[in-house]
Amino acid sequence: MFIGPDAGNGNLMDTITVDATNPFNPFGQTLSAETGFVFAGRRPLEAGPRIFEQNVDTWYLNGGLKGDFTFEERKFYWDMHATFSESRGSQRKFGAFNSAKLKQALGPIDQCLNSDGTSINGCVPFNFFGGQGPDGTGSITQEMLDFVTFVQKDESESELFDFTANISGDLFKLPAGWVAFAGGVEHRKREGFFQPDAVVVAGESAGVPSTPTQGGFNVDEVYGEIVLPILADAPMFEYLEASFAARYSDYSTFGGNTTVKAGLNWRMTEDFLLRGSYSEGLRAPGIGELFGAAARFDATLEDPCSDFLGTTGNAAPPEIQANCIALGVPADGSFEQLNSQISATVGGNLELEPETSDSWSISSVYSPQWAANIAGVESMTFELTYWNIDIDGAIQAIDPEVKLNGCVATLDPVLCSGISRTAGGAINGLNIQLQNIGGIETDGLDFSMDYNSPNTDFGQFHANILATWVNNYEESFPTATGTTTIERVGTEQGDPEKGWPEWRIQANLDWSFNTVTVNFTARYIDGITETCPNSLFGVSAGGISDLSSLCSDPDNATNNLSSKIYGDLQATWRPEMFDDRIGLTVGINNIFQTDPPECVSCALNGFDATLYDVPGRFGYAQVNVKF
Repeated sequence: MFIGPDAGNGNLMDTITVDATNPFNPFGQTLSAETGFVFAGRRPLEAGPRIFEQNVDTWYLNGGLKGDFTFEERKFYWDMHATFSESRGSQRKFGAFNSAKLKQALGPIDQCLNSDGTSINGCVPFNFFGGQGPDGTGSITQEMLDFVTFVQKDESESELFDFTANISGDLFKLPAGWVAFAGGVEHRKREGFFQPDAVVVAGESAGVPSTPTQGGFNVDEVYGEIVLPILADAPMFEYLEASFAARYSDYSTFGGNTTVKAGLNWRMTEDFLLRGSYSEGLRAPGIGELFGAAARFDATLEDPCSDFLGTTGNAAPPEIQANCIALGVPADGSFEQLNSQISATVGGNLELEPETSDSWSISSVYSPQWAANIAGVESMTFELTYWNIDIDGAIQAIDPEVKLNGCVATLDPVLCSGISRTAGGAINGLNIQLQNIGGIETDGLDFSMDYNSPNTDFGQFHANILATWVNNYEESFPTATGTTTIERVGTEQGDPEKGWPEWRIQANLDWSFNTVTVNFTARYIDGITETCPNSLFGVSAGGISDLSSLCSDPDNATNNLSSKIYGDLQATWRPEMFDDRIGLTVGINNIFQTDPPECVSCALNGFDATLYDVPGRFGYAQVNVKF
């Protein structure tokens, strides 16, 4: 936990001072902004680990009808389904700190103890600066913890209701075959609320702030699809068919929208198929994205205005120096960022519009019939797909480092909005509210190979390989003068953790014998590169140590996260006596004990948990029962 005017929490913790009368203040004077106090940090190991418990009760009810009927000698199929679900959650966090009580326990002694030494409202003076032992024992006593900590209790609930009705069948016959259609309607309703602990709502928690959230929306949709056979049983045209679809969606939160889709399938021969498609997409913002209260996360950031005159390092360019001064950083260059962990807030936005997208793809599928003549081969299929996706108005929060760097470099009011600083120059507020950013453009290739062996006395084998190559992944967001674009392929964002490897490959091998199936999966993640934080290179002489050795290429301030291969093994037995109704499964994930590459810009785990497995093997067993 961090306290002091430049701590960067953006909450009550930034206002905490250590009074001269606090019996554990070793400096003999009040530590405040007026006396030059910047911030202090303390890991309260004496409190033990923070423990999170969650209980969720879910009700799920689903029912439906289906049937068929004949009209004009054609059969039509219909179905109707309704779903209702309710989830009630109760969260408990043990070891949370009450910042208001911590402020009282570190403040003037007469606000904590009476003149006779008795406690005021249970207050116990807090020892912030005492030492700690390797076993977690230290200067913070249990009595101190009992006063400043609390059990955070949050409640949440969500409800959904869905109703769908569909019909499908053949309309009429063309020379190449029947024209098929499908159509239907759907109604969806979503509601939910989140009620944080009263201490959190009052702004007195040292952790992530939050306020009550409640909201909901409903949507009505109607869709239609049609498949048109064009050619069949002709030279180079075993069949050629086109498909068209349209969907109209009416949202209570922003109105109506229509999306369309078109596709073409051309089977030249029994072995070779070409297909292509174009589709428009729509993703409406969810309840949390619309109504979610602002929540804080701690981001690892490098402030371009830190030591901009180069007192302990290289000076910033003149235009950066001028911009820093314009942003309120002291002109004498005295500001030096000592805490790279800056609190940022992100929350919902009622002004959000839906994401829209345009995507197209073209695929070739080769299933050689001659492969069945090879010993040990029953079938083989190869598929290559090029895909291209363009998302407009993507619902995201701008990366906080990108926002900060862009603000300092350009003084752009769009980028600088939501960033506040103390009188000493330190960032004490960084709001990155969700918004419809400029967009995302990405394209690449998917390759897959599928193999099946004949069923023999030794069982049957199945193998599959799926590889994805990302050619381009660009994120753009608006500025006052245009847009800024960032190429992400082959990079690690760091905080919040997110990486974009150029290659990802997964291979599966299955062996089935009677009632036993064994599966081995190998996963390959290509190497990526991150920018090393300036804090690794030492803040100042005699200050924070030089940790540049953690950076694989310190000369270029970059760190390479090497490629990794994971292996998972699983076996399932379905006893014949239970007629395939019971399955017993055991498995081991990460059997090679592959460790994730160290990520120096990932603040929470030291590695990117969105890409890599938690270190170590993981074993499990499960029972599946069908009634």
